[in-house]
Amino acid sequence: MAFTWRAANISYLQYSQICAKAVRSALKQEERLVAQKCEEQGLKFSKWVNGKQGDLQPVSSEVPKSV
Repeated sequence: MAFTWRAANISYLQYSQICAKAVRSALKQEERLVAQKCEEQGLKFSKWVNGKQGDLQPVSSEVPKSV
């Protein structure tokens, strides 16, 4: 099985996200809720000045949707 994701003209990251979504949708309700909680991620940043880390600030939680 060659790289089917290349034949579909999508990136490997998109392919892995599609596979993960398919696996999560196949789970029973309880396991699906646990898997969805693991899916959520947060991103924070801080500015470093003179070798010291500043306050952590969350990055916007709004993720742009691909068209």
